[in-house]
Amino acid sequence: MKFKTDSKSRAPALALTSMLDVIFLLLCFFVTVSVFSQWESEISIKLPAARTSEQLERLPGEIIVNLSKEGTVKVNGSILPLPELRDRLAKISKFYPGQPVIIRADREVRYESLVSVIDTCREADVWNFSLATEGDSAK
Repeated sequence: MKFKTDSKSRAPALALTSMLDVIFLLLCFFVTVSVFSQWESEISIKLPAARTSEQLERLPGEIIVNLSKEGTVKVNGSILPLPELRDRLAKISKFYPGQPVIIRADREVRYESLVSVIDTCREADVWNFSLATEGDSAK
């Protein structure tokens, strides 16, 4: 039995369509994750209640400084001493003047710790900061 063979051999082809689909899905995933990572906040912090508290529209790129009741400062999930926080905020304010900073202080935090974080913001030339609160019903 004789089989017919082609004398021409084809060059191997690369399936680009499926690879482009995977790259597009990875791009979508990383864009989504980066947006949610900018809204980082510590869940264990209980914010103080305020009657006039409003749920404001979040701005992309806001820096969230979490201050626990023990007085530790966390930014992007890492604990920072106040000098490192000042250096980081100073670098950011140098390149992005008017950068918004949200201070999320626990309702049981010592007033002295909160004032030291505010002073650190001022030393770093960050004047656009706000204190996060919850609505009055969140007690």
